[in-house]
Amino acid sequence: MTSSARRPPRSIFLGPSAAVLVLAAAGCSLSDARPPVPVPTPSAEAAAYCEALDEALPRTVLEQERSDPSPDSELTAGWGDGAIVLRCGVPRPAKMDDPQAQGVEADGVQWMLEEPEGSGPRFTTTYRKAYVEVTLSSAYAHDMTPLAAFAGPVSKTVPSRF
Repeated sequence: MTSSARRPPRSIFLGPSAAVLVLAAAGCSLSDARPPVPVPTPSAEAAAYCEALDEALPRTVLEQERSDPSPDSELTAGWGDGAIVLRCGVPRPAKMDDPQAQGVEADGVQWMLEEPEGSGPRFTTTYRKAYVEVTLSSAYAHDMTPLAAFAGPVSKTVPSRF
């Protein structure tokens, strides 16, 4: 062959395992955009309330679009890529036994406040047949607006214990 002769084009074949690896990496990078959140394991009764709550939740909170965390579950919801996270059917927090526990009221729904070290505040409903937990990023640490956004849906779907 002379140097001026062209070589025929060669196809590149990665093979099935390389193709699967590329697809898996692409899938992982897409799902990693949603922060993982532990899914609660409530009783069947509480799960039914949580499923109804999931359908009643707002599409936006504080101008943040709903972007549910992974894994997909009717027991978890999120807004603003993890800035606001709601979990329904969580266990009763031990802190509720503390008579010094702080609480707030938002549009008729009572919430207990916890301030975990190194993160934003966590609020859990009280006096409801299913416990609903809302965690806020530190950016929203002093804003009670999300609780007001959830008060209506919680009142409509999760009955009071009294």
